[in-house]
Amino acid sequence: MTKNSSQAQVQSEPSQSVGFAAALEQLDPQTAIALATKAEANGFKGVLASERSQPWVPAQGQASFSWSVLGALGMNTTGNLMSGTTIPGYRWHPSLVAQASATIAAMFPGRHLLAIGSGEAIDEHVVGGYWPETAERIDRMFESIEIIQKLFNASIADRDAKHSGKYFKLESTRLWTMPLAAPQILVATSGPVTAKRAGRTADGLLIDGAPIERIPQLFQKFQDGAHEVGKKPGNMAVRLHLSWASTTEEAMRNAREQWPIGGLRFPRSDIRSPFEFEQLAKMIRDEDFEGKMTISSDPDEHRAEIQKYLDLGFDQVYLHNVGRNQEEWIEVFGRDVLPKLGLRR
Repeated sequence: MTKNSSQAQVQSEPSQSVGFAAALEQLDPQTAIALATKAEANGFKGVLASERSQPWVPAQGQASFSWSVLGALGMNTTGNLMSGTTIPGYRWHPSLVAQASATIAAMFPGRHLLAIGSGEAIDEHVVGGYWPETAERIDRMFESIEIIQKLFNASIADRDAKHSGKYFKLESTRLWTMPLAAPQILVATSGPVTAKRAGRTADGLLIDGAPIERIPQLFQKFQDGAHEVGKKPGNMAVRLHLSWASTTEEAMRNAREQWPIGGLRFPRSDIRSPFEFEQLAKMIRDEDFEGKMTISSDPDEHRAEIQKYLDLGFDQVYLHNVGRNQEEWIEVFGRDVLPKLGLRR
C-alpha cells in the first residue's frame, strides 16, 4: 500500500477561517485555480470546489471535473481543500468517491475535507437511473458514507472491506493509496433530522442555504446525535452566496443573471435541466432574494453578515461571490472585509 509517511494529519483547526468558494459551474478550471491563488494572497484561507455535472443555468457555462481541479488547487494553495458537495450513489459508486478523496488526502496531508450530500436531479439524473424521493436519497447517502468509512478504516489498517446493503454492494477490496488518517466527512444538509443522523455517523456539517435562524437547531441536532454515540461535536462549515459589485444595481443584476437559484422559493431537487432553471428564473423578482443572500455594494454590509455566521460558531466560512467580477471582489474583500472580521484564533 502506498501511504503518505509525512507528519500525522490534523484534519481541522480549532481556529476559524474564511475561504474562497470556487464555483466550478461558473469558472473554467484555469480561472478557478488562478482566482483561488489570488484569494489566498489576499487573505482567504482554504478553498471549496463545487462538484457538478451541469451548471444551474446556461449563463454560468461551466461544469469541470472537480477532483482534477482539486488536485491542481492543492498544488497552488496551502489551505483546506473541500469537495462540496459530492454525491455518491448515482454517477459515483461510493468506492470511487472514497478512492478520489483518499488520493487528494494522500497528496495534501491534513488539508482535505470530504463533503457529501443527497443530490439534485440536475446532476445525478444524467446516468439515466431512477431518481428517488427525498427519504430514499438520504438513506442512500448514509449507506454511501458507511461504505466510504469502511474503506477508509480498513485501508488504514491494511485490511480489505466489504459491504452488502440495501442499495449498494462492495466486494472485498481496499484503497491502496491511503493517507495516514482518513479525511473528515461532512454531511451537507439544512434539515434537523438529517443533521442529527449526521452527528451519529459523520465528522461535521456543511450548510448551504439554510436560513440563519435555523442554524442553531442544526448545530444542536448534530451535537445530540454525536453525544448519543460518544463523539465530540464536529467540524461546522458553511458556504455563503453573496453578490458584491461597485454598485448595488450591478450586484443585483449579477445575482439575477448568474445565480437566480438564490431567489427560488420552492424546492429544486427534482429539476433536471439548466434550461428548465433558466425558464423558472424569468419569474424571479429582485425582492425574492431578500433574506436569502446579501446583495450590496457596501463591503461593511457583507462583513456584518459574515460575522453573524462566525459568531454562531462555524469553523469555516466559504464565500461565493456570484458575479463575474471575481478579481475585483477578492481585492476589495481582502482589503475591506477579512481584516475586520472577528475570528476565533
